[in-house]
Amino acid sequence: MARQYEMLSMGALLVIAAVLLVAFAVGVITRFDEVFALIIALYGIWTMILAGIRVRNPEKYGRGAYSTLMMGALLLLLGGAWEFQIRFDNLIITIALILVVIGILAVATALPSFRQKKEPEPTSN
Repeated sequence: MARQYEMLSMGALLVIAAVLLVAFAVGVITRFDEVFALIIALYGIWTMILAGIRVRNPEKYGRGAYSTLMMGALLLLLGGAWEFQIRFDNLIITIALILVVIGILAVATALPSFRQKKEPEPTSN
């Protein structure tokens, strides 16, 4: 039976949204726009967890784990930057956060190219 990552992700999104709406209703989160920022950030974290699941169980024609990890990191960046802007109302901190995360993603993307590849052993015929 094929794994249903889409259904799993939809369920995770609904649980995240429900928990954050309840947190807003009881006063843990004070502003309603924070709910949306945190939904995006926490869903980004879920997407990175999903990338870990995909490393162990890759699909033949599906999105790779690395691509899923990068998408999750970008969602976390978007939600986190929005939350920082709401909480601190300081554009410099928000821009610095965005630049740090993009820099980390660039380094993570470039690192595999620095691995040394083993030369294939010559075969004797």
